[in-house]
Amino acid sequence: MGLILKELLQIAENRLTKEGCLDPRLDAELLLSHLLRTERSFFFTHSATPLDDNRCEMFFELVDRRASGEPVQYIIGTQEFMGLRFKVDERVLIPRQDTEVLVERAIEELKTMKKPMGGFEVLDLCCGSGAIAVSLAYYVPKLKITAADVSKGALEVAKENAAGYAPARGIEFVQSDLFGAFPKNRKGEGKKKFDLIVTNPPYIPSGVIPTLQREVAQHEPMLALDGGESGLDFYMKILAESPCYLKKNGLLMMEIGHDQAEAVCALAQGGGGFDTEVLRDLAGHDRVVMCRLSECRK
Repeated sequence: MGLILKELLQIAENRLTKEGCLDPRLDAELLLSHLLRTERSFFFTHSATPLDDNRCEMFFELVDRRASGEPVQYIIGTQEFMGLRFKVDERVLIPRQDTEVLVERAIEELKTMKKPMGGFEVLDLCCGSGAIAVSLAYYVPKLKITAADVSKGALEVAKENAAGYAPARGIEFVQSDLFGAFPKNRKGEGKKKFDLIVTNPPYIPSGVIPTLQREVAQHEPMLALDGGESGLDFYMKILAESPCYLKKNGLLMMEIGHDQAEAVCALAQGGGGFDTEVLRDLAGHDRVVMCRLSECRK
């Protein structure tokens, strides 16, 4: 005979607490709701519902995976972002709520920009799961979005996510190491230019990665985490190249680590030739650097 849902959740919570999981109760409920294909609210009104032995065993197998450090998002295969549900697995970084700051402000900026005849051209560099590109396509109609990533596996996931939302099905996906696949003309300018470039590049300093939570350090793709010795490698490259690919009044928006605003702004204002603005996340941490070409670069 199986256990009732209340007992199952308590056993799982105790196990995950012992293993150092940060949100053991939430994780337990997410895993059980995934198994039963129901909402978490179901457990409040059906706590005494029994579960047969077979499904109890299946549930505890999921709990074992979470206890070993595997992120719950990879176990259930999805993560919510901007009110949308995205497929995720170990080929892509798990979308974080902090990144919504970038998307929300990008939406605001697009709504205030003068729309060109052919519509806005947007580039999402290091697109990963496609969360940023798909969200922009979903909430701002008729954008022409290009999403690029060096990882073939990440692009496969992003394409699946785009296919799940009709407004995002027109996104063009390009396998590219930053701007590497985007050609330039004889003057060194990009043959295709964008009104908006958004990016959440790898920005964790190489030496810091082993100190991160095991969920991140042992499971999320190193390619999407490692920003070089200082964590600034990708910003330097993006800031050096992006002026060639931005339209006259174009905007570059980059997610940053909470302690990187000063360094990234210095890079942007120096050799990058940008005017900058820093946005903070809900916790009050610096999270996004917005870059507009200064008058001398336009």
